[in-house]
Amino acid sequence: MMNFALIGCGRIGQRHAEIIGNFGRLIAVCDSIKERADSFSSLFGSTSYTNHKLMLQLEKDIDVVVVSSPNGLHAVHTIDSFNSGCHVVCEKPMAISSTDCMLMLNASEKAKKEIVVVKQNRFNPPIVELKKVIDEGRLGSIMDVQLNCFWNRTADYYKDPWRGTLQFDGGTLFTQFSHFIDLLHWMIGDVQSIEARLANYLHKGVIEFEDTGTVLLEFENGAMGTINFTVNSFSKNMEGSITVFGEKGVVKVGGQYLNELEYQAIEDYIIPNLTPGNNPNDYGTYIGSMSNHYKVYENLVQALNSKVPLSANGIDGLKTVDIIERIYQSAKRI
Repeated sequence: MMNFALIGCGRIGQRHAEIIGNFGRLIAVCDSIKERADSFSSLFGSTSYTNHKLMLQLEKDIDVVVVSSPNGLHAVHTIDSFNSGCHVVCEKPMAISSTDCMLMLNASEKAKKEIVVVKQNRFNPPIVELKKVIDEGRLGSIMDVQLNCFWNRTADYYKDPWRGTLQFDGGTLFTQFSHFIDLLHWMIGDVQSIEARLANYLHKGVIEFEDTGTVLLEFENGAMGTINFTVNSFSKNMEGSITVFGEKGVVKVGGQYLNELEYQAIEDYIIPNLTPGNNPNDYGTYIGSMSNHYKVYENLVQALNSKVPLSANGIDGLKTVDIIERIYQSAKRI
């Protein structure tokens, strides 16, 4: 049975902690806010820490560290975990700069330990089927892909001090929509060129970056793509969708969280009835992506036993961060 430790006892940290018990023991938890760490300690029978380095020093039996701290701390928490001889499960985004991602990959290689980046939307049943028909060539050459991310985040969402900051949050594409951008690279391939426009319409004085953006992409295989995103959808999340246009077919996966097969027209093929997906993560005041963390851990255990490849490794995490970073560079934000 594997021993886990958790850095970051927020809402997504609780999701991890609840699942870990199915695959091992959560022996230690850490959060800079003592009350949070102590609450997790009480709930999950773990030793509580407020300093991750002290935890890694004293807890000698940790096999896997789960990093669910603020985005801007992922790199230091991951690297310190590798240096302590642990595998890492890192929440999205892997980091908020490609430079930090490279440092994390170097530490992983030096320690000979694995990093799994949480990309749970890859497990959504309609996404699994869309990836399959692309890989099987059923859509023919891909011409165009359109990604729409229309969510709602109010000022209340940003009351947590790290949210909305460039230093620890990084931007809307990192925190809200990095899962979506991961799917672009995973399905379509490397991005050759990017043009982007960003704006902050409704969150001035609340966040240090954009709340809306439009992006034009050209992929190395010649396909074009667009990303339209906002957190200004009135009152609630409206849509999270990806539409792929190929010479032999069109598929749209939509709903609010990439959870519905909304449209298909494929030459001589019909995507069969889908397995029901999990509900989205419900954080009380807002809804997040599909709740597939169980499958992330299931894959991790199998991968560490050398039975399957990792569902999303450090290179996958780096690719997503690189695309987002280039979007921000195009818009002259950084």
